[in-house]
Amino acid sequence: MSTSSSRNPLELVDRYLQAVRFWLPKTGRQEDLLAELGEDLRSQIEDKESELGHALGKDEISEILKRCGAPMLVASRLGPRRHLIGPGLYPIYEFVLKMVLLWILVPVFIFIVGPATLASTNGDWGKTALVTLGNLWSGAFVAAGIITLVFAILERTHAIADINCKWDPSSLPPLQKPERKTSFVQTICELAFNVFGLVWLLLVPNHPFLIMGPAAAFLKLGTIWHTFYVPVVLLTVAVIVRLAVTLARSQWTAFPLWSQLLQTAVSLILVHYMIQAAGYTVHGDWHPFVTIADGLSRSEQYVRFTKIAAIVNVALLISLVCTWVGLCIGGAVQVWELLKHIRKQGTVSQQPASVQLR
Repeated sequence: MSTSSSRNPLELVDRYLQAVRFWLPKTGRQEDLLAELGEDLRSQIEDKESELGHALGKDEISEILKRCGAPMLVASRLGPRRHLIGPGLYPIYEFVLKMVLLWILVPVFIFIVGPATLASTNGDWGKTALVTLGNLWSGAFVAAGIITLVFAILERTHAIADINCKWDPSSLPPLQKPERKTSFVQTICELAFNVFGLVWLLLVPNHPFLIMGPAAAFLKLGTIWHTFYVPVVLLTVAVIVRLAVTLARSQWTAFPLWSQLLQTAVSLILVHYMIQAAGYTVHGDWHPFVTIADGLSRSEQYVRFTKIAAIVNVALLISLVCTWVGLCIGGAVQVWELLKHIRKQGTVSQQPASVQLR
């Protein structure tokens, strides 16, 4: 048990409620049910203290929690009734199903099966998408069926019957720190960084040393940047405006989420076209990010400069690809956070059901 629990035995109740929250369905009634459950537990503790005439210690509070039952089983009793899989196993069944389908099956098909199918179809994106989605659907159906069958068998064999006997309140996980919103100072720092970046971008065309350092003596930016320079500058300006609005309208809780997602989507499109443009050819030559500076074609070190330019171009291309992958992952996380926020804001408070634990 944690040191804080030893100093404050009532923290066990908060840890217990936290564990029940993990297993409860994420519905509009979740907070109501947890509030009533917490009130019931504290009422039992107060009654026991009145009976004994002293404050309860951690062992006595643990006994009350143990009589209430393991958090998973309590959550199953508070949730909606199940038939094929009973309330004792359903929270674990739902958790395993989500883990397998969303966090194992989908990534495997996106990052392994999808690219392999693309290679086998000779780059046919349409056919690849159809085949991959079809295989994903079949795999998800089979996986869900197997998981359901396993848990249905466990339900019939009463494999969950001894959970309450083995459960110990001292094994409850410690309290998690409350989720922090983006701080004012953090937003100010981001705003200052982006303003500095905008100034730097505006100076680069006339001062290439700012981006290439000493290599500006023999390298120059490729024509690809003539196409994408203005979009990059405009995107930076948009980011500055987004951060300024976030500071000025802190009460707009959804704005940082959807505006960040929009920024990521635009960045993703921009980086995609930059990678695509790098593969195009100009007069039979590759469309590079940097080229040899004018007037050095007859230099004795021209071959050395060419090798350096090639290394820089490959490094920039790899960096852009990594950036694209990072934006994809970041976008997925931002979509999830936005959906959680929408669901949280959209839930309508309902009358809580009666909680009977004694």
